Amino acid sequence: MSAVVLYMLRWYNDYCFIVMSNNCISFQNRTDAGIAPAAFLSVAAFWYALASFAAPGMRSGTFLSVLFILCAAAVEEFLFRGALFALCSERASGRRSTAHPAAGPAIISSASGRVLISAAAFSAAHILNVPRLGPMLCALQMLYAFAAGAVFEYLYEKTGKLWIPVVLHAAVNMAAFFRGGAAAEAFMLYIDPGTGSMLFTVLIGVISAAVYSIRVFAMKAKVKLGGRGKTDEDREDIVVFSDNKRYWNVFEPVLKELGNRGYGALYLTASEDDPAFTSRPDNVRAEYIGPADKIYGRLNNLNTRIVLSTTPGLEVYQWKRAPKAAWYVHIPHAASEIVLYRMFGLDYYDAVLLSGRYQEEGIRELEALRSLPAKDISIVGIPYMDTMAARLEKEGPAPAHERTVLLAPSWGKSALFGVYGGSIIDVLLKTGYHVIVRPHPQSFQSEKELMDELMSKYPESDQLEWNRDTDNFEVLRRSDILVSDFSGVVFEFSLIYDKPVIYTDPDIDLSPYDAWWLKKPLWTASALPRLGVQLTEDNMQDLKALIDECISDPRFAEGRAEVRSETWEYKGEGAVRAADYLVNKLEKLKKEEQQ
Repeated sequence: MSAVVLYMLRWYNDYCFIVMSNNCISFQNRTDAGIAPAAFLSVAAFWYALASFAAPGMRSGTFLSVLFILCAAAVEEFLFRGALFALCSERASGRRSTAHPAAGPAIISSASGRVLISAAAFSAAHILNVPRLGPMLCALQMLYAFAAGAVFEYLYEKTGKLWIPVVLHAAVNMAAFFRGGAAAEAFMLYIDPGTGSMLFTVLIGVISAAVYSIRVFAMKAKVKLGGRGKTDEDREDIVVFSDNKRYWNVFEPVLKELGNRGYGALYLTASEDDPAFTSRPDNVRAEYIGPADKIYGRLNNLNTRIVLSTTPGLEVYQWKRAPKAAWYVHIPHAASEIVLYRMFGLDYYDAVLLSGRYQEEGIRELEALRSLPAKDISIVGIPYMDTMAARLEKEGPAPAHERTVLLAPSWGKSALFGVYGGSIIDVLLKTGYHVIVRPHPQSFQSEKELMDELMSKYPESDQLEWNRDTDNFEVLRRSDILVSDFSGVVFEFSLIYDKPVIYTDPDIDLSPYDAWWLKKPLWTASALPRLGVQLTEDNMQDLKALIDECISDPRFAEGRAEVRSETWEYKGEGAVRAADYLVNKLEKLKKEEQQ
């Protein structure tokens, strides 16, 4: 028996700390500030309870009893209000969920139903006290627990604050204990506290909960201070958020089209040297909002009708939907899979501007699997690729040059450098062709050690150059073939510049991505063979022959035309169509405000 109990408590201990280490992502929004302290206390409480099984005949003083009462209240509220609420969330009603979609489909859609379920579960759990309290006293306790559980769940439903039922629960327990008599004796039998070593664990839990709560309070204070200054009269029409300067080319054509129609926008960027500060149109105001703590303070208190961004992860981590921001619109920064964002990347956006039907199918499947409300989806094309295509048409092909190979991987363990390391550069140099290495910008942050190692081992020379230009137009124009992986640049290079690619195995580890939920082949897996040849460990040493084949074989030109029609709809119309959507939605929101 003790071994089983120990196993269960060890599992629960690990589970609680997983919840805390992910910033309580499993119970997003409703319990951010309440669930983590409760989790800390519940870990301490259960480890303290373990001492009861280890030394069932022991007693302790009032201090230890009171301490355990507080811990017991925290753990029971964590389970019967926090965790149970996440399973019985309101997503079935079609509204935006306050619980994270990872919890699965909704079970109970009404508040009254959740109150009854929580109260019944809370009451049923007390049947475990029969051996200690006896059938009659335990039955009374279960009846009392049902009523108390209903009150606690009702308060949680109304306030969204887990600490409120925790405090009330603890107060009720304390009152029963200090009232004395049979109730206190029964409670003492229930507590049956253990040894002093467990007290140490309890104290750690209490201190950790206090520290975490103070940090949450400090973070919220920063957010509030960072968002001051806007009144309803100052409400923006459109706010654009860019988390990096490299995405200015995504927004610029859309903002210019909005300006042509007389609409302005506020452009918020996390890059001090964003090109927007020097090349923005007159209708755009640009503002640098970094560093990170100020970024979220600003974003989480926006007062605007529309937010447009390429950044996924809204409502998943620090970036929350601002109470006074009415509509969130996502626009991708690449012509590729929309389901290759990290899990839940687009779940809390209201609308997505896409470039192909296959992207819409992926989003709709995720919405069905997670019981999410349907987003506004508009197929608009790819504004920044339209701009690049027009620029290429104006400037023409690159002047005559030696055959040039561009190596442009994405980042991460499944990316080209993560799989092959520097060996791919060795093989390319052996071809005798000019080689340009252009790593993903994120690599210099997430894989800095690897980048430093590669740049030191393979310094620039007449044959090799490293490229980190913000504008990739020229480096793509003067390259004859691209070697990459699942990076979005594959489609820019092949579809705009009409040149072949060599790609690595697209069978990547999908577990961190939305695509994992779909359990079907990626569209990219069917598109890449039409654009070029796959690079494997078996044919890597023949890379020169592969390069020559891809450049000369006409079948890849036909394949590029097919893929272009699937992922780049309304070519040349992207900015106009994106502006159409934004303007129509903006005017609709203004009318709704007046009603």
